[in-house]
Amino acid sequence: MAWAPNNTKFAVCTVDRVVLLYDEQGEKKDKFSTKPLDSKYGKHSYTVNDMVFSPDSTKIAIAQSDNIIFVYKIGEDWFHDCDAKCYPHFSQSAVTCVLWPAEHAIVYGLVEGKVRLANTQTNKSSTQYSTESCVVSLVSNVSGKGILSGHADGTVVRYFFDDEGSGESQGKLLLHPCPPYALAWGTNSIMVGGCDKKVVAYSREGHVLQTFDYSRDRTEREFTVAATSPSGQSVVFGSYDRLRVFSWTPRKGVWDEAKPKEIQNLYTITALAWKKDGSRLCAGTLCGGVELFDCCLRRSIYKNKFEMTYVGLSQVMVRNLSTGTRIVLKSYYGYEIEEVKIMGKDRYLVAHTSETLLLGDLLTNNLSEVPWPGSGGNEKFFFENETVCMIFNAGELSLVEYSNNEILGSVRTEFMNPHLISVRINERKQRGVEDNKKLSYLIDIKTIAIVDLAGGYNLATISHDSKIDWLELNETGRKLLFRDKKLRVRLDISVGSLTLHLPFKGVQEDTTMAE
Repeated sequence: MAWAPNNTKFAVCTVDRVVLLYDEQGEKKDKFSTKPLDSKYGKHSYTVNDMVFSPDSTKIAIAQSDNIIFVYKIGEDWFHDCDAKCYPHFSQSAVTCVLWPAEHAIVYGLVEGKVRLANTQTNKSSTQYSTESCVVSLVSNVSGKGILSGHADGTVVRYFFDDEGSGESQGKLLLHPCPPYALAWGTNSIMVGGCDKKVVAYSREGHVLQTFDYSRDRTEREFTVAATSPSGQSVVFGSYDRLRVFSWTPRKGVWDEAKPKEIQNLYTITALAWKKDGSRLCAGTLCGGVELFDCCLRRSIYKNKFEMTYVGLSQVMVRNLSTGTRIVLKSYYGYEIEEVKIMGKDRYLVAHTSETLLLGDLLTNNLSEVPWPGSGGNEKFFFENETVCMIFNAGELSLVEYSNNEILGSVRTEFMNPHLISVRINERKQRGVEDNKKLSYLIDIKTIAIVDLAGGYNLATISHDSKIDWLELNETGRKLLFRDKKLRVRLDISVGSLTLHLPFKGVQEDTTMAE
C-alpha cells in the first residue's frame, strides 16, 4: 500500500497483482494490472513485493520478484493508458523493497543484499552499497535524505544522501537479534521489531535505549511491519489482530506505548501506510482487508471557520471549513506545538513551541519556523505586509519572511505603529540586483534609519526638525517619502551618491508612494 505525497491518492496492490486506486476518502477511482518481466511465463510467475509513489504523485513504482521495477505513469488525476506509459528498470535479482526519496532517484533493495539507486531520467542503475544478506526492509528518515536497510541476518545499515550537518556515521549501524522486518526511523531514534516479539529502540549510533518485551504474552505474535508518522514522533507496529502505537515524549526523552488497538479476526497485518499529512493510517491484512484509521491527538473548531487537527505533538493540520483547503503546520525540529492562532483577517497562522515560532500564510501556503526562546507570549504581530511578518517584543522589532526559516532582521525601536515602518522585499526586479530587501524605521521621533536587510548593514540615517508620523519606501527601496506633524511631506531621492530633498507643504491626508 502507498499514499501519494499530495495526499489525494491511495494505492493498494492485492495478491492477484492488481493495483487499486482510491481517493483520500477511500472511494475507488481506478485500477490497473501489473505485468511480468517476460509475458511467456504468465501472470502467476511473480509477486509484487513493494510499491511507492513518486514525489510529484504522478507515478507509481512497482517492485517485483522477477528482477524488475516497473514505473507506471498515472498522471495528475487517475490512471489511463498504462501500456503506453510504463517504464522498466531491470535488476540482477528479485526486488524486495523500494523507496522514492527524490525526484529522479528510486532506491531499492535486492534479495542478494545490494541496495541500488535507479535514475528515472537516464534509466541507469548504480549500487550504493552491498551486503551478504537479503534486504528485508527499507525506510527513510523524516526528511528523506537518509535511508536504513534491514537485512535477514539482523544487520541494519545506514546511508545518507545528505546528513544535513548531523555528523552521523554511515555503514553498519546495529545487529538486531532477528530479521528486522518491522523497521522504523523516528525523529530521535530507530525502532526495530521482528519474530522475537520484542520492539527495541536504538539510539542514533545503534545503542539500545529501550526494550518492549512481549515474548511472554501468549496472544502476541511476531511483528511483521512498521510505519512512522510524517513527523517522526509516532511509530505503529503491526502483528496479529493488533496494532501497537509508540509515541516519543520530548520532555522525558523516551518512547511511551499507548493502549494497543486490538481487532478480532483481523489476522496478520501485512502492510501499513501513513498518510503524508499524518491524519490517517491504513492497515492491510493477510485476508485482503484494508482498515482505515483516523489519527489525531485532538481536534477543535477555531472561530467556526477552521478545523484544527493535532495529528502529532509537532504537527497540526488546519482546514478551512468553507473552502476545504488545508495546510499542515509542522515543527521542523520536532518541538511540541502549544497553540495555533489564526490572525490578520483569518489569513496568517501563528504558533509557539518551547524554542521556536511558527508562522504561515494560508493563501500562499508559505511556512516559516524561526528560533524564538520563550517570551511569555507578549509579542505583537502585524501583517500589513504580505511577504513579511513584523513582530514587536520588549522594544525590539523582528522581521520574518514567509518561507524563510531565519529571522530576516532585528532592530531596536519603541515605535510600534506600522505606519512608522516600511519593508520592501523583492517587489520589483532591478538589473544587477538579485536580492533587494530594505527596511526603514524610526530610531527616535525625529530620526529615520534605512537598513539593507540582505547585507545586514545601515544604508542611511535621516534627521528631521519635526516629529515624523508616517513614512514609506518605494518598491525599489531607493526613494523614501515621509510626513511630519506639521503636515509637511518630504521626498528623499537617492541615486548613487546624490540625494535630493523635495519638501511638499499643505498635505492634509496620508499619501501612498507612487513612481
